[in-house]
Amino acid sequence: MTRVKTLLSVAGIAPLAACVNLAPSYTPVDPPIPAELPAYGDPASEAVLLDWQTLITSPELAGLIRQALEQNRNLEATAANVRAARASLMVSRSALFPTIGASGSLTEADTFDNDAAGAMLFSEAGRVQAGVTAWEIDFFGKTQNQSEAALQTYLSTQDGLHAAQIALIATIGETWLRLAADQELIALANETVDSQGESLSLTRELFDAGAANELDVRRASASVAQARAQAAQFEAALLQDRNLLRLLVGSDIPEEMLAKAELSPSPVAANIPLGRSSQILLSRPDVMAAERQLLAANANIGAARAAFYPSITLTGSAGYASADLTDFVSGDGTAGWSAGPSISVPIFDFGRRQGNLDAARAQADAALAQYEYAIQSAFRETADVLAVAETIDDRLDALDQLAQDTDVTLNLSTERFRSGLDGYLTVLDAQRENYSARQQLINARLDQALNRVALYRVLGTWPGAAPAP
Repeated sequence: MTRVKTLLSVAGIAPLAACVNLAPSYTPVDPPIPAELPAYGDPASEAVLLDWQTLITSPELAGLIRQALEQNRNLEATAANVRAARASLMVSRSALFPTIGASGSLTEADTFDNDAAGAMLFSEAGRVQAGVTAWEIDFFGKTQNQSEAALQTYLSTQDGLHAAQIALIATIGETWLRLAADQELIALANETVDSQGESLSLTRELFDAGAANELDVRRASASVAQARAQAAQFEAALLQDRNLLRLLVGSDIPEEMLAKAELSPSPVAANIPLGRSSQILLSRPDVMAAERQLLAANANIGAARAAFYPSITLTGSAGYASADLTDFVSGDGTAGWSAGPSISVPIFDFGRRQGNLDAARAQADAALAQYEYAIQSAFRETADVLAVAETIDDRLDALDQLAQDTDVTLNLSTERFRSGLDGYLTVLDAQRENYSARQQLINARLDQALNRVALYRVLGTWPGAAPAP
């Protein structure tokens, strides 16, 4: 009866595990940013994060993104880190439960001399045993907090993976747009070389006829040389864009697909719905990753506090043994069990536990500062993107008008030069102004498309991502 009571009392300890949690209670941080994003978007609209599939309208660009999500090597490395964190979580959680093991042995022995002294030392034996090996009962939540820290670390790596996926998509979109712009700039430079080459030929004819001087010829020649130099510069940028795209995608890209990159029609959506509440920034993957690191640091404080309290370990076993193999096989051996707790009480450790606790608290303070900085950085990035979004249309309208005006000016100046009313310097100035205006218009269209991609970069989400803590 005494043994039964002992066993029942030991077994009754298990449900009390983790009855005390010494981790500080977590209170969500009051975001250190304004309640609303800068004045852009519909104040009545609910703020939502953006999905890349609603942003990208070009089938070729969407195909490259899907290919990159499968083949980009940096993304593969990040995904491997997530799997490693998940495995560490499994290891940490296993400590919450007892480890049960089994062992068995069979020994058959005899002496060379049956009458020798100590013959009993060489005897047959059989033994089978199963038991719990040193299971620490989590009275003060140390194991539970260690498991919670591992869980939050794993979730943080998942959020990091989602942030990396969003960054990869945005970078591919930006590179595709720059590729399209460089192709337009090359076409414009080559067109300028041709048109200014015609002016150079005409100027030489006038020079031969005595109607122009060498200065006009040299100016016309310099203008052609400048356009040719810029065409070569844009060609180099185009090749660099293609190289970067291949790296991001993780494999070669057909030339015919790269040739389809264009700014008009735009490969990204024109109208992106935005709300005004800055609370949406708390659901950005990078911000959530920082908050989960804060939660992990908070749990580590609980584990460090629990080290100041006694630890109770439970061991137990049940088995079957026999001193004779025949009896072991026939079932005539002896069965039995054993169980009992052990306690370890910390007394003096010369500041080791206090040092661990102080370090855990300092790491939590650092995690809090990093989380708040992540929120502030997210607000600043978003505000910068919205500042461009609010003004880009006015810039485009002005540059479009400028391109039209300089085009008319160039035509009129050319006609007046052909008629002998103006010198070639007027034509040269008109050509340069028109070339510059058309370049600025292409770059402004690029900036408008890049701004839409930037909106996704700062307000993007990943389908199926876990909600914010």
